[in-house]
Amino acid sequence: MTQSPRIKICGLKDVPTIEAMNGLPIHEIGFVFAPSKRQVSKETASRLIQAVRALQAADGKSPRTVGVFVNISLSELKSVIDAAPLDVVQLHGDETPEYCNEVRRGLGVQVWKVFSIKGAETDGKTSAAEERLAPYKNAVDAILIDAPGGGTGQTFDWDMINDYRQASGKLGLTLYVAGGLHEGNVQELLRAYSPGGIDVSSGVETNGSKDIDKIRLFVRRVMEA
Repeated sequence: MTQSPRIKICGLKDVPTIEAMNGLPIHEIGFVFAPSKRQVSKETASRLIQAVRALQAADGKSPRTVGVFVNISLSELKSVIDAAPLDVVQLHGDETPEYCNEVRRGLGVQVWKVFSIKGAETDGKTSAAEERLAPYKNAVDAILIDAPGGGTGQTFDWDMINDYRQASGKLGLTLYVAGGLHEGNVQELLRAYSPGGIDVSSGVETNGSKDIDKIRLFVRRVMEA
């Protein structure tokens, strides 16, 4: 690999774990607002964001903060961002390109659109990846592909990554890969597919809680790939 991928650690819930991440070359830290065992309130997220702002991470900067949402109304989303000033909104639902544009313009945040990979996808001459992503040209800032459901700790068919990488590349967008990543498989992913970014959550947990030792090991494996 000529360039290390961007690293996102998702599903943080407590300040001490964030503080312990100081110095790690992490680009984004994510908070889950959608219903989940990792869900946080906007009040909690506000405190967590303050902790993130104090970190020195990749390139000596503090990581960007990312909020995970599913089919939230624009007014509800504004209420969250007013309380917890996120840098990025990551959308896992049925959000349209028009909605994504409204979020970017109206709330002043970046938007990442998530696409679930359910299995082999083909449609003659045009890949399903191109068909799915093309409407979001100029409406989002990055693409993330994940196993269905998100946050399940399950991988998907990695053979689909190249199609999505090519499709996102045509749109000038970074492609993040999530779904079942951990220290034991991330190097295989990076060496075979070279995505622009990776997103890990359950793969750096012990008994459902973030484990700073696993986070450090995961990051080290990425840097060694």
